[in-house]
Amino acid sequence: MWGLVFVVPRMTPGLSSVDLTAGRFVSFGVMSALSMTFTWTRHQRPTARQAVTALGMSLIGATGYYLLLALAIGRAGTEVPTLIVGTIPLWVMLLGKPLGLKWSHLLPGLLLTATGLLLMMNVTLTALAPGVLATEPDGAEFWLGVALATAAMLCWTAFAVLNAAWLKRHPEVSATEWTNWLGLATGVGAALLWWVAGSAPKVLLAQDQLAQAAIICIVTGVGSAWAAGILWNIASQQLSVSLCGQLIVSETLFALLYSFWWDQAWPGALQWAAAVLFTLGILASIRAHR
Repeated sequence: MWGLVFVVPRMTPGLSSVDLTAGRFVSFGVMSALSMTFTWTRHQRPTARQAVTALGMSLIGATGYYLLLALAIGRAGTEVPTLIVGTIPLWVMLLGKPLGLKWSHLLPGLLLTATGLLLMMNVTLTALAPGVLATEPDGAEFWLGVALATAAMLCWTAFAVLNAAWLKRHPEVSATEWTNWLGLATGVGAALLWWVAGSAPKVLLAQDQLAQAAIICIVTGVGSAWAAGILWNIASQQLSVSLCGQLIVSETLFALLYSFWWDQAWPGALQWAAAVLFTLGILASIRAHR
């Protein structure tokens, strides 16, 4: 579900990055509010401190992260930002390694994943037109996209580590509750973002494919944010941070798959090889953490 968000900006060319980010996360907030309404009597309410924490986490792990990613994709295409964000597993694995796990056990998975990323990056950069990497205006836009994708990667790496630590410190809060709190905070932040920097309502209503854009925002808000968030928080409670980080490689695999599908093209031999290395890296990491 997370992999979908990398190709969505290309499926909604009429929406600005702010509009797309706001549409997705307002849908996330509405779904979270509905969920909280139906379970309000059975679950605890967040304290003021927990509410502030949820707001801060939503900024770095949702609204801020996805806005940076959408801006990056608009300037550098899908593949390069996907690969930059795809390094998140490496950083999360390095920052979240359990104390009892030896580096020698973790190294095979790290090497396989890193080799796959380098291979895929090499293929992607080689395929780009030479002018894109030059200093002309298009080249400047490309490198701005790279910088934005790097900032998005840093935001979500911090979120993954901090979110897992918070959940482990608060076992009394369920994964669904925490996702709903994050979703409500994210929805409010996204609405404010749209109010400050989004397109005027009449501009949005004049879109040629308004219904398609709305459906995509709802699907990614409910599926790629709310449902995926619950699953991720359950995993963060039950697995180590480093193993969760390694499993994010699957997001990169599916993001690339969706991108190839959207372009109606098949991966080349080296891209298939990179995908195999990613998969082997995941399996090696799972084995190491056992």
